Amino acid sequence: MPPAWPRSRPAGPPMARPTMGSRVRVKALCPPGHVRAPWYLRGKTGVIERALGEFGNPEQLAYGVPAEKKPLYRVRFTMSEIWGNRAENPDDTIDAEIYGHWLEEV
Repeated sequence: MPPAWPRSRPAGPPMARPTMGSRVRVKALCPPGHVRAPWYLRGKTGVIERALGEFGNPEQLAYGVPAEKKPLYRVRFTMSEIWGNRAENPDDTIDAEIYGHWLEEV
C-alpha cells in the first residue's frame, strides 16, 4: 500500500510566491513515496525563470487522492551549482520545472 499523503509532504511553511529572478533553493528532503523533485537538484540554489501556473499536485495524484492546486515554476540552475568544480562549462544552465512546495527562499 502506498504511503499516506501527509507523510510524504515536504515539511515547513509555504514560501511567499516568488517572482521572476528570485533566488530559491530546492528543499533537501527525502520523503517516502512519489515525489517530483529531482534528486540531483535537491539542496541546490537557482533562480526563478518564470511562473507556469497552478496544477494539481502530482504527489497526491499518484495515489489517487484529491489534489491541491500547487504553483509550478521554471527554475534555472548553473552547471557550477549542480556539479561544482567538475562542471565542464560552469556558466551553462539547465532549467527544471519544480512545484512551489519544494522551494524555499534563499
